[in-house]
Amino acid sequence: MTALRLGTRGSALALAQSGHVADALRALGHEVELVHITTQGDTSTAAITQLGGTGVFVTALRDALLSGQVDLAVHSYKDLPTAAADGLVIAAVPVRQDARDALVARDGLTLGELPTGARIGTGSPRRTAQLRGLGMGHEIVPVRGNVDTRIGYVGKGEVDAVVLARAGLARLGRLDAITETLDPLQVLPAPAQGALAIECRAESELVALLKALDDPDARVTVDAERALLATLEAGCSAPVGAMAEVVDGDDRPEVFLRGVVAALDGSDAVRLSATGPAYDATGVGQRLAAELLDLGAAELMGPEARGPVMGETP
Repeated sequence: MTALRLGTRGSALALAQSGHVADALRALGHEVELVHITTQGDTSTAAITQLGGTGVFVTALRDALLSGQVDLAVHSYKDLPTAAADGLVIAAVPVRQDARDALVARDGLTLGELPTGARIGTGSPRRTAQLRGLGMGHEIVPVRGNVDTRIGYVGKGEVDAVVLARAGLARLGRLDAITETLDPLQVLPAPAQGALAIECRAESELVALLKALDDPDARVTVDAERALLATLEAGCSAPVGAMAEVVDGDDRPEVFLRGVVAALDGSDAVRLSATGPAYDATGVGQRLAAELLDLGAAELMGPEARGPVMGETP
């Protein structure tokens, strides 16, 4: 049996995510070989908002797919540009991890317990804007690096806390580092946070095979959130949060979607929610985005924050 070549970034988190998918495929009777691919986002030390272009964590993986170097690739879904890639398809969205953000703070403190002036590290404009908007008097400072590097900033006393995706900590077995999982009423996560995307060539026989790993609820929630992001035309520096849930409706499943667009300095934000049939998740996201734009979302983002969409760091 020829092994399936699974393309993955080489970071600990990417390898954990790809390993999870590889194990699922092996459980179905397939041999899997991990192929490490280096992306622009892995080699640059610049802030995410300064890297330029879209898909800095995924372009090299997609090139490897299209060239036949690998058969499938695993992405953090929030890193994917919202525009479809010619010749490729998202064949599966596995069961989604908890989408919320998490605080890792010194001395076991929660966000509300951190004193005025405490330094909170994040490289995400979305997190920066929402944290500033809480009006707690914290200083938000830019940080980059892998999960262990950012947690290490807290241990070294360089910052009092960092904010990370809870899903990444879960996949790395680092949930014990969390001092508080942040309420989405305070900080809405990034669109598609906690979800994985398994991508392959559109004409590949793997399209049918990978359907076994697809989770309908995960796909519905991601479709709603990314439709909102795409309709907003929000770029990598746009402070946009979104979180969808599949809920029981009167006679059919529904998707409940919350969205926020915030000013980077925390001075203003527009927050709305919408509900619609799960089969129309994309439409729910598009309509909510239109309502946010009607309330001034474009002005809050600013022209520099609009453009092709890419993801943020974990």
